Amino acid sequence: MEAEQDSRLKDALGNLHRAGKIAHVDPEVLKVLSSPKESLITAVPVRMDSGKLEVFRGYRVRWNDARGPTKGGIRFHPSVCLDEVSALAFWMTFKCAVADIPFGGAKGGVACNPRQLSPSELERLSRSYGRSISLVIGPDRDIPAPDVYTNTRIMGWIMEEYEHTHGGIRQPAVITGKAVAQGGSPGRDDATARGAYYLIKEMETSTHRELLSGANGPITVAIHGFGNAGQHIARFLAHDRKYRVVAVCDSRTGVFCREGVDVDRCVEVKAETGALDAERVGHGATSLEPTALLLLSVDLLVPAAIENVIHSENVGQIKARLIVELANGPVSPEADRALASRNVDVIPDILANSGGVIVSYYEWVQSRTGQWWSAEQVHERLQAKMVHAYRALFELLQRIRASPTGTASAETDGALGALTFRDAAYVLSLQRIAAAIQATGGSAFFEKRSHM
Repeated sequence: MEAEQDSRLKDALGNLHRAGKIAHVDPEVLKVLSSPKESLITAVPVRMDSGKLEVFRGYRVRWNDARGPTKGGIRFHPSVCLDEVSALAFWMTFKCAVADIPFGGAKGGVACNPRQLSPSELERLSRSYGRSISLVIGPDRDIPAPDVYTNTRIMGWIMEEYEHTHGGIRQPAVITGKAVAQGGSPGRDDATARGAYYLIKEMETSTHRELLSGANGPITVAIHGFGNAGQHIARFLAHDRKYRVVAVCDSRTGVFCREGVDVDRCVEVKAETGALDAERVGHGATSLEPTALLLLSVDLLVPAAIENVIHSENVGQIKARLIVELANGPVSPEADRALASRNVDVIPDILANSGGVIVSYYEWVQSRTGQWWSAEQVHERLQAKMVHAYRALFELLQRIRASPTGTASAETDGALGALTFRDAAYVLSLQRIAAAIQATGGSAFFEKRSHM
């Protein structure tokens, strides 16, 4: 497990230095961005229902705050460790920058198995962790949100603990992903998938018109992962007449139907039994292994589960014509470059799944200003932000590919290879973060002129 965590952080930093080489960013900026600004490892003591005291380990990493207060989720999962949280905080820094929202990146969590905790133990764990990070977070410093195995109720408990340790003053902007009754924003629950859907629709009418035209029939889609984001993107695409979702899967099994899976029935079966089941879904559905789903011949593949599901060993069998990363890091760096060499575009996670943090930003704005936006207003703003981010990224990619410097780099440095959408996303983010670092850095520290 630790080797996997180390690899995740190594891959994240590899993207940074690759982008720095493409964009000729000042090496001193890269040094600043190669380490977190702040890392907290904290004991999280919890009195269990048995009366025994258990001490869990909690984390909060703030990677960089040059563009604004840091932002990132809290996860409760056995795999949580410093390397994992650090890599995720790094990704959040770049995700906020590519979406052009005024946040830096952070992440936090507790190493635990919440499924083994009673409701009261889960509350005590959440409140204990909230107290442990109460001096790190704040509306203008670091704003947490839900992530793996955390939810609106847990965010409410953490918000209360923060308020208790700060004079009892109500501070709704310290947390996003709150219940609407506590000042949360409509539209947050499906924001990650909705943002990806808006992105796909923009590509359909602009850069990928031929592939996503539907001229030869419905656009076929396979979705790997059937959690919150996977279910929502499946529904958005299944209810769009231009698309046909032919396969979905969770961690254990998948459902396939060439004529189109009944996505609504899949959601019902998953809610009823905790797993997908082709027999229960019916309507011509057959079972499919999750690993086999990735290899289907489809127009669009949406990895929406875990990292590194497409890697050097299976990338040669990938037949999808376009990949949109709804999960974090589902395509390994080696696989990404191999796909690029075959002209298979991979829309990177830091753009494709940024809808969640964008709507979190809108919730923070509403909490700070006392405004309330309807779901329709949130959706409209989200769509505009996703379209703007994608167009800026694509324009930059075109400029990089057309420039003598970019072309020379790709041709003369075998380590760079083909320039990809991921490269453009990291270059765009890096340029924005670097500008903020250099604007706030002391003149003695940044004596050299940046070559960007």
